Parts: sequence; C-alpha cells; structure tokens
Amino acid sequence: MSSPRIPLAEQVLVITGASSGIGLASARLAAARGARVVLAARNRQDLEAAAQAIRDAGGHALAVPADVGDPEQVEAIAVAAIAEFGRIDTWVNNAGVSLYGRLVDTTLDDMHRQFETNFWGAVYGSLAAVHRMRKRGGTLINVASVLADRAIPLQGTYCASKHALKAFTDSLRMELAADGLPISVCLVKPASMATPLFDKARTTLKEEPQPIPPVYSPEVAARTILSCAERPVREVIAGGAGLLLRMGQAVSPALTDKYLERTGFRQQQSGRPVRAGRKDNLYEALTHDGGERGRGWRGRVLRRSLYTSGRMHPRRTAWAVAGLGLAAFLGIRVLRRKRAL
Repeated sequence: MSSPRIPLAEQVLVITGASSGIGLASARLAAARGARVVLAARNRQDLEAAAQAIRDAGGHALAVPADVGDPEQVEAIAVAAIAEFGRIDTWVNNAGVSLYGRLVDTTLDDMHRQFETNFWGAVYGSLAAVHRMRKRGGTLINVASVLADRAIPLQGTYCASKHALKAFTDSLRMELAADGLPISVCLVKPASMATPLFDKARTTLKEEPQPIPPVYSPEVAARTILSCAERPVREVIAGGAGLLLRMGQAVSPALTDKYLERTGFRQQQSGRPVRAGRKDNLYEALTHDGGERGRGWRGRVLRRSLYTSGRMHPRRTAWAVAGLGLAAFLGIRVLRRKRAL
C-alpha cells in the first residue's frame, strides 16, 4: 500500500546527515519549496547554522544534533520533529561516512564504526519513522549508493554497508506492504557526487581519495530525493552514469571485476598526497563539515542527469522527446523544400 500523495510544500521532512553534502542540499531545496524540515547530524555548529539560514530566508527548520549510530539519539530526532511540527511525512536516512583502503589494511573497529553509521543508522531511522507513520502514512527514503548494486575495490566496507541497506530496505518494503500499511519505501542510489564525503573519509591510502568520474552535483541527488517524497518510486539511481555499473554486473560480473581491477584503484586516488594532519569524521564530527560541495574533486561537475530526470518524470521527458522529434522532422522538411527550390 502506497503512502498518500502530499505536495512537498505541505510536508514535514526529517533528513539525517543534513549538515553537508546531499543532506544539506536536500534540506535547502525542500525548505525553499515550502516544506518544514528537521535537520539531523553530529555537527551541532554547522547544523544549527544551516537551520538558521533556512529560517532567515523565511523557511521552517529545526536542528537536532544527533549521532545516528545511537538508537536513543535517533529516537530523539523523531520526538523533536513531532513536538515541533506535529507529524512526520517523509523521513530521509542519508547520513554516511567513508573509509578508503584495502580490506586487509582496515581495522575491524573502523569497519564496525562505518556500519554503525551507514547501515545501523538507517535501520534505527527506518524503525523510528515507521512507528510514527503506521496510522497516518508517509514515505521512507533510504539513501544507499550505486555501490549497493556493485562492489568496487578500496571501499569494501562501504559497499558492504550499502548492499546491506538495500537488502534491509527491500525486506521492510515487503513486510509493510503485506501488513497493508500506507508507507512507501524508496531506495535512492547516488552515483559519484561532488560532496565533502571524500574530504572527510578515513583512509589508509597515500593519496587523497576522490569520486570516480563522471561526478554530479549534490543537487542531482537532492532533487531525486524530493521527487520521491512527492511521487515515491521503489528504487532509482541518481546520476545516469551509475547505471553502467549495474549493467556491467548484470551482463558479466567477471569482466566487470577485470575492468575495475585495472581502473578502480587509480580512479579513486587524486594524485595529491594525503594532507598533513588530515582528520576524518569516522568517529567524531569535524569542526566544519564542508558545506554542500567538497574540495576533493577538481574536475567537471554535472548539474543534470537526463536518465534520472526521465526516471522520475517520465511524462515530462516523453513530451520533451516528442518536441525534439517534431522539431527535427520540421527541420528536415524545411531543408528538403529549400533543396527542391
């Protein structure tokens, strides 16, 4: 059973990982469209600054500092949202941390910690959201990654956490549907995004990590998330280049292995030595979370994804394609007439 369709301007959204990157972009865009937004993250200073900026612009926002790896703190996010705005219409589990290095060089403590945020944080958020949405309905959006479909080298635990999140999301969706609950469950899988995730990643590499190109603006993922809030879909890739990984896995996992063995190591390293005194946010928030965009990627950033737009807005895309086809047809007719004359 799907959730009731509510315009974004009338919704209350909870967004975790909202002090930077995709979460911050989503909160700003949602608030600009009239939604009331609850921002959650560990970085109190950046979180409160983001919420205040939204209020200064005439929007409605509440900052709730929290570590999603702690179920009691996640529960506190839900309680604060209800107390401030009276309900929760959409809950977005977006918080995540990154960890680079070969698995044999990664400590078990670091692996556990990454799972606490990336997987268990989303589990805690999902359960808190479902508990509040059972009667009135709502939408749960879990932000995974294209790496939920296909693992790559140097990010083994990250890939594992996103695979686990996809499986959890799929199971939860079936169970809620079987119970007839009016809750939609969406999985958003971003491709490479130009966010501060890479700047704050823990790494055992000798070079600064970077996203695998092509790289998209975080707004691409944010727009996808907000589209799901209004028109839920089962699963969607944010950034069409991510489709190539899934296709490679479907056609030939072995050949995709070989390709990634040859390219995956180099593409994830920037060529710049690891910064002296480099700090990461695996266990604790940094002083500054880096805003929407990171400094780790210095190449071209794509602002749109035709594939994702078509997936989320099929009718609009169909009209656009039809318009292009008509324009091409008329152009050909004009050229033919000129040649005939």
